[in-house]
Amino acid sequence: MNTLLKSATIIDPSSAYHRQQKDILIIDGKITKIADKITPNNKDSVVALKNLHVSMGWFDTSVSFGEPGFEERETIKNGLNVAAKSGFTAVAINANTHPVIDSKSAVEFLINKSTGFATKLYPIGALTKESKGIDMAELYDMRQSGAIAFADYNTPIVNDNLLKVALQYAQNFDGLILSFPKNNSIAGEGIVNEGINSTRLGLKGIPALAEHLQIARDLFLLEYTGGKLHIPTISTKKSVSLIQEAKKKGLDISCSVAVHHLVLTDDELPSFDSKYKVNPPLRTKEDTKALRKGVTSGIIDIITSDHNPIDIENKKVEFSEAKDGTLGLETLFGAVNSVLDPTSFIEAITCNPRKKFNISLPKIAEGCQADITLFNPEGNHIFSSSDILSTSKNSIFIDKNLKGKAYGIFANNQLILNQ
Repeated sequence: MNTLLKSATIIDPSSAYHRQQKDILIIDGKITKIADKITPNNKDSVVALKNLHVSMGWFDTSVSFGEPGFEERETIKNGLNVAAKSGFTAVAINANTHPVIDSKSAVEFLINKSTGFATKLYPIGALTKESKGIDMAELYDMRQSGAIAFADYNTPIVNDNLLKVALQYAQNFDGLILSFPKNNSIAGEGIVNEGINSTRLGLKGIPALAEHLQIARDLFLLEYTGGKLHIPTISTKKSVSLIQEAKKKGLDISCSVAVHHLVLTDDELPSFDSKYKVNPPLRTKEDTKALRKGVTSGIIDIITSDHNPIDIENKKVEFSEAKDGTLGLETLFGAVNSVLDPTSFIEAITCNPRKKFNISLPKIAEGCQADITLFNPEGNHIFSSSDILSTSKNSIFIDKNLKGKAYGIFANNQLILNQ
């Protein structure tokens, strides 16, 4: 299979071709030539798209599909197809399935089920058995089978000693531990950010303090134990400063932010639309501004979609009863591109996640396997329900203005376009 990408602007700060417009010839999955102009022959499939830009393949570190157990929300097959058309050549899959991904066989199931797709699936194993927070799962066995990190998705680690032991134990095989930033005792029965809007609307609030206390505890434990810790989907200004201080101390700490926390605030809540119910909750404009600055300054390492399909029976209900979660793969690029410059975005969705999760980096260079995302950073459009590719339809960005378009990917010797 020969594929010729015409007039592609390369966005890759690590590449000699950064911000240059080139033709790229891919033969049998490998980049064989990069030049100002390549004349196609009759064997070449020519890809000439409006304002085509390419980068190394995007990697999303927090994606939920449902399978096994919740196939009505999303299957692995459809989920990987959605990811490819949304520009992702790799996704890390959360353990929130039924049964939970907490064993060697469960990890191998995901890997075997995803074989042959353009987008590569990396399992995140549960930190504790059945994600109940009581007994540590078989981390080493899961690592040997292909798990790249360990987390109880959106479930805080209540037991301080359990996290301490996990950080110590995982050092034996360079394992990465994830700890969700929420103190349940402080959060209580809250469902939205505690503030002016929650008070006005009569909704139970989750204080930002719940996030800050958990992160502070995690950082104290990390300083004591050593090891590698990742805090997913931080959502407040204070959380950014806590991470910054820890990095200055030299701790091996990383963090991510979900795209909706970079773009939306709790000012969306007066509609009482359950699509805005997420965990952590939407915060304030001050928090959103600090999170954006955290990305551009490098304090926040990773941007994630936190893609979480929820079936209509659990989402199209009264706000207080709806499950937390939103789709995000289809809208991540358009949403982030509307508030951040492309270079900051690319670093936080390509290089940084692979480094933190210990995944090898692809290169846009002659002789390398093609692992490329195709996109157009220009053009505005209103995202509608008809644009949703996922089985579930719970997108927080329906009726929102997005900028740019993900055309698709070339990876695993496959060209997948969202056309």
